[in-house]
Amino acid sequence: MAEENAAENTAAQAAPQVQMRVLGQFIRDLSFENVMAQKGVSGDVQPEIAVQVNLDAKKRATEHQYEVAVKLNLKSKAKGLEDVLFLCEIDYCGLFHIEGVSEDQLHPFLMIECPRMLFPFLRRIVSDITRDGGYPPVNLDNIDFVALYRNELLRRQAEAQKANA
Repeated sequence: MAEENAAENTAAQAAPQVQMRVLGQFIRDLSFENVMAQKGVSGDVQPEIAVQVNLDAKKRATEHQYEVAVKLNLKSKAKGLEDVLFLCEIDYCGLFHIEGVSEDQLHPFLMIECPRMLFPFLRRIVSDITRDGGYPPVNLDNIDFVALYRNELLRRQAEAQKANA
C-alpha cells in the first residue's frame, strides 16, 4: 500500500502542473445589422438563427502567452421566408498565459479549453446586442468545442487526401 502511494506521488510530481490564466478579454470586431428595420418592415415574425463558429489561436511575443479568437456569425431569417432579419458578426479574443501543457497537447488545449473559458462572456454580449437591436435576446446554446475541434481535424484530413489523390 505504501509503495502504491509512493508511486502515485512520484508520478504526480513528475507530471507538470497545468497553469492557465486569462490575462484579458476584448472585442476585436463587432457588427450588428438590423436588416428588417432598414427595410422599414415591422411585425411579428418567428426568427430562425444560423450560427457559424470559427476559432483561431496564435502565439504572442511574450513567452507562454497566446491569443485565442472566437469568431461568431449569426444570420437570422424569418421562419418560412427568405427575409433576413439581422446579421451579427463578432470576433471575441482572449489573452492567456499557459504553462505545463506539452507541445503535442497545446493546439487542442488552445482550441478547446480557451474558447470554453471565453464562451460565457461571448454569449452575454450576443444576448445584449440582439436585445438592444430590437429582437428577443439570443441565448446561444453551449458549443461543444471538442466536437468542433474533431470535425476540423477530419475536414483537414479529407482535404489532404483530396490534394494527394
